[in-house]
Amino acid sequence: MTLLGWATIAIFALVLTALAYPLGRYMARVYQGERVFLTPILQWPESFIYRVIRVDHKQQQDWKAYARSLIVFSLAGWLLLYFILRTQTLWNFTGLNPEHFHSAPWNVTFNTVSSFLSNTNWQYYSGETTMSYFSQMAGLTVQNWLSAGIGVVVAVALVRGIVGRSGRSLGNFWQDIVRTTLYILAPISVIGAIVLISQGVIDNFASYLTAHTVTGLTQTIGMGPVASQEVIKELGTNGGGFFNTNSAHPFENPDGFTNFFEMLLVLVIPAALIFMYGKMTGNRRQGIAIYGAVMLMFLGAVAVAYIAEAHGSPAQHAAGLHTGAIAGSGGGNMEGKEQRFGIAGSALFDVITTVTSCGAVNSAIESYTGIGGAVPFANLSASEVIFGGVGTGLYSILLYVLLAVFIGGLMVGRTPEWLGKKLEAREIKLAGLGILITPLAALFCTAMATATSAGRASISKVAAGGPQGFSETFYAYLSQANNNGSAFAGYTGLVQPAAGNLGSHGISFADLLGGVDMLFARYAPILFALAVAGALAGKKVSPVGLGTMRTDNPTFVVLLIGVIVIVGALTFFPALLLGPIVQGLTGHLY
Repeated sequence: MTLLGWATIAIFALVLTALAYPLGRYMARVYQGERVFLTPILQWPESFIYRVIRVDHKQQQDWKAYARSLIVFSLAGWLLLYFILRTQTLWNFTGLNPEHFHSAPWNVTFNTVSSFLSNTNWQYYSGETTMSYFSQMAGLTVQNWLSAGIGVVVAVALVRGIVGRSGRSLGNFWQDIVRTTLYILAPISVIGAIVLISQGVIDNFASYLTAHTVTGLTQTIGMGPVASQEVIKELGTNGGGFFNTNSAHPFENPDGFTNFFEMLLVLVIPAALIFMYGKMTGNRRQGIAIYGAVMLMFLGAVAVAYIAEAHGSPAQHAAGLHTGAIAGSGGGNMEGKEQRFGIAGSALFDVITTVTSCGAVNSAIESYTGIGGAVPFANLSASEVIFGGVGTGLYSILLYVLLAVFIGGLMVGRTPEWLGKKLEAREIKLAGLGILITPLAALFCTAMATATSAGRASISKVAAGGPQGFSETFYAYLSQANNNGSAFAGYTGLVQPAAGNLGSHGISFADLLGGVDMLFARYAPILFALAVAGALAGKKVSPVGLGTMRTDNPTFVVLLIGVIVIVGALTFFPALLLGPIVQGLTGHLY
């Protein structure tokens, strides 16, 4: 641990807050239909898009109509992306497939399409050896934008339901998705891409380069339009890398400055949405209270990860391994990390991308110590409530707020009320289901994978018999259920038996189960969140009285954190004991 490392973490938290607050106020004005500084520039393109897609953006929708529009939009996106990826070789005429890559097998394509549609970006393939430039741009990058937009509009719809006054309208899905893309994602992406290009992130259509090494061998160096995908990959909390090594690749993340900048891109919209919520509800103190709760949990996770990696593991100390520096003498665990980022930059990046649904990595998570590796597990176990993904974080934390208000009201003998609206059985049931869907999906898929030979075939051979093998499996399905996409890289969907048959059951199992896991755990919570919004939108607001429990003070912050921790601990703690915690408390390397 170093003073510079702690300073990096502190400065990041301050800069994030300074950027998120004004962005949140700007977003509130966009979704409330107010004029913003970009209106003169984007008003005509916005109207043109409505004419092209032939929708009445002024027609208000209840939660069922809003959900139908969202599902139809997502289904069309799934089919289009599947078509692009499966016909990759047919697009050679565009000149955007200079390496003449063939399409991936159908099961890998199914997993990839489901992954990018659900904002997960889980990758059972290496981007620079599988995807053409056209597939990357017209397919994957487009879904990076649209999947991020879907998360945001669901959060906005839920906020509208909370503040609704005896009505049922949640706005218009088509207007929300267009405004999210034009007024929020596009301006930040353009500026962000320019910054990344200026720092050395490549963005071209050149053919791959061949370099001759000093040993007389040759090396192929991938090229491509990286910066334009990299910025939305981070901003939209998507996480899928243009290259297999993701944000550890120097063409995606060249230096310490770009590392810091990309971390800000990941968290700025999830953080801003919390302030947007406070402004749209007219209760900024509650927005600040929620922000304080998630920031406390975030900083706690960063501190544990940094300390654990700076200290090293018991196995390293016992074996006297030298991993970048001597473990136990202040060097810490540099295994799987880039020298240009260091331990603090790697630990902070890892926590940021696992508290959100981003999943980008600048270091190898499977190379973390047992306790350091338990942190991303714990972050995912919180089910995207510590900031979370774009939109998904806000509507997930608001479901927990609803649950905390209900529990708090019962504890003190008061009628549960949230912003003047009485909470009844219907809202609590819907919120409870929305909260439990993700954990149940992750645990069910983990059980299926560990109980079957097809599932166990995806575990790396070196870790098959120990806690690392279970960690690989559990983390894979936990990551996919949380639409995160990061991985213990030993777990793979490209399992080949001795015969080398690519149609093996091992490939199909991991790809298909993972694809279903991602889609179910993405869209089921969305439907429950919209149902909660619909239930709340129809409620009348009661005046605040002496019996109303406050939800904007430190007491409620403690209650909210307690509910999140207890639900996460009760759900996942037994599984965590079988993997990273056992590994961290013993001498097991794997």
